[in-house]
Amino acid sequence: MADYSGFKEIRVGIDGLVATVEMRRPPHNFFDAALIAEIGDAFDRLDADASVRTLVLAAEGRSFCAGADFSSRMDTGTVQEARRSGAGRHLYKEAIRLFRTRKPIVGAIHGAAIGGGLGLALVPDFRVTCTEARFSANFNRLGFHPGFGLTATLPRLVGAQQAALLFYTGRRIPGDEAVRIGLADLLVKQEEVRSAAQALALEIAQSSPLAVLSTRETLRRGLCDAIEAATERELVEQDWLRRTEDFSEGIKAYAERRLPDFKGR
Repeated sequence: MADYSGFKEIRVGIDGLVATVEMRRPPHNFFDAALIAEIGDAFDRLDADASVRTLVLAAEGRSFCAGADFSSRMDTGTVQEARRSGAGRHLYKEAIRLFRTRKPIVGAIHGAAIGGGLGLALVPDFRVTCTEARFSANFNRLGFHPGFGLTATLPRLVGAQQAALLFYTGRRIPGDEAVRIGLADLLVKQEEVRSAAQALALEIAQSSPLAVLSTRETLRRGLCDAIEAATERELVEQDWLRRTEDFSEGIKAYAERRLPDFKGR
């Protein structure tokens, strides 16, 4: 049996044909390149493990993932960070690894998935959630450009019009609304989110593994390339927006829990 110990930011558990990868940065599971890299390492190893057929991505704590922690360090994978750390290590390059996972993934979204955390929630093929969860692409409310490949993944799920509405307003929607618009797939009680995600993963695992992988590859053909192209555009736009007064105001207003007073500069 493969050894999945040694991770610092995540825990990997195996139950029969299903593996659960749990983020362990409670309460909000703010991410950086290190966390995304560990998830990528786990996914790579699980892809190579013939005893595992499907994956579940879950989190401990109050939120699923509240995105990047702008109050401490903004390790969101800008162009400069890519040049300093090497193209293979900055956050969005690590994120693309997740999308290239071959096996089906079910997301257990029990709490907030905000900003880049929403981007992470869209890595799985399916999302199980609850009414208490909150989904938000709040980048524009921070004076920022969407990232984590969301400009490619979100319209694919909810359509271009609904994606634009979510981007431009930054509104937070509950789990039942997410299911209604196609952002999530199954609504259960909050305490049942993880077990329901694991049950769905098992249901998928009981289909022919070769046929599932083949069908998934056909359905997702071109998706990873589109996400990679989108992240390159996202990085360039985030890079200059980060230096604007509006971005500074957006972050300050977010910390102070008030509406931002943007000046367009």
